[in-house]
Amino acid sequence: MAKYLLVFYGGGMPDTPAAQARVLKQWGNWYTKLGPAVADMGNPFSGAVNKVKADGTVAKGPIGQRASGYTIVEAATLDKATKMAKGCPILKSGGQIAVYETFSMQPG
Repeated sequence: MAKYLLVFYGGGMPDTPAAQARVLKQWGNWYTKLGPAVADMGNPFSGAVNKVKADGTVAKGPIGQRASGYTIVEAATLDKATKMAKGCPILKSGGQIAVYETFSMQPG
């Protein structure tokens, strides 16, 4: 099985503690549903981001749209990983997800 990086864009948390608790429960339910397919639950990203250019210079800010977090899942195909992503709660708050297939760089 390959690993897939789910990169989250946008989304957000509600303002009230009760609404935040509901959203966190939705995330917990999603991770539970995915079960052992979750290789790394990941984390949300803070707003701090630098980009390093090919010439070594560093600038503040993302390259393109700022990502808001990530999760890594294992799946048989990109389509199956994408289907897993469709259940993610970030989509309910206007967020989007990019699903990247990874491949092993390990010898042998």
